[in-house]
Amino acid sequence: MSTNLVGSPFLFHPIILMPFNNSTLTMAATCVHSSRTETTPSQTNPKIDDHVFSSYVRFCRPDLPDHVSCLPITEKKSKPVVSVVNSPDEEGDNLWLRMKDEARSDVEQEPILSNYYFSSILSHDSMESALANYLSLKLSNSSLPTGTLYDLFLGVLVEDKEIMLAVNDDLRAVKERDPACISYVHCFLNFKGFLACQAHRIAHNLWSNGRRILALLIQNRVSEVFAVDIHPGAKIGRGIMLDHATGLVIGETAVIGNNVSILHNVTLGGTGKDSGDRHPKIGDGVLIGAGTCVLGNVRIEDGAKIGAGSVVLKPVPAKLLLWGILLN
Repeated sequence: MSTNLVGSPFLFHPIILMPFNNSTLTMAATCVHSSRTETTPSQTNPKIDDHVFSSYVRFCRPDLPDHVSCLPITEKKSKPVVSVVNSPDEEGDNLWLRMKDEARSDVEQEPILSNYYFSSILSHDSMESALANYLSLKLSNSSLPTGTLYDLFLGVLVEDKEIMLAVNDDLRAVKERDPACISYVHCFLNFKGFLACQAHRIAHNLWSNGRRILALLIQNRVSEVFAVDIHPGAKIGRGIMLDHATGLVIGETAVIGNNVSILHNVTLGGTGKDSGDRHPKIGDGVLIGAGTCVLGNVRIEDGAKIGAGSVVLKPVPAKLLLWGILLN
């Protein structure tokens, strides 16, 4: 279900940590900036803002190899960074600010993660920037620099507002439906099904705008990194949960509705006998269990639930609970 920090260069020397709390952060940041900041009377309950937190991280960070920095891609680049202000969603919540609060809380509990959380979440002004940064780090390689992918991903996310609405809905869907998800920031950083889905949304935008070679390249990198193979031509709705996601295959002409949950090792493929429109159409609110194969241009109607290990080659009525083999 979750991504691992494979090959992480975060190697720490033994250190003695002082008690970590709000007062500690404020004191450390004050020490760093004492040469240019007047000392103010301590507050009863000091708050941790982004400026103080980043100062603490830069002051207390351990020694790292030269190729690792606490700075995200956005701060390393010389040109101005696009700053995006998220619009409030229908419920009036600001999911991005909540994620930053969760990140600060996590770092208070585990100070060893301060570098990681700063570069991934706390240094960014918007979810668009954080997502573009994180996906570019995951999908880059020696021939695809992180900065190049960051510019590409951020441009798509800023331009296509529908993608960010879907990202927010996907975060809520995972948090609400998956009992293993402990927070929004946990999903954002560690759930490869969520990350693969957002990378697909970017690839689908490129595919739809005629940049098909680039879209297919992103598909390949997602397959290599996350073991999730979604053709960039596939259309996917909002509120999607790809649980575990390993071994998931979705074909070019597949269509997936809103609020759909799909487990690992699922194939939405063709029969091999048809060309053109040849992949399944999944309605809203459908649940597809692990190891299921749905083959051909067949419709799974709204609210249907397909049990693990099923093989489906014909339409499934709405709200039907199916388990087993359904052939023509």
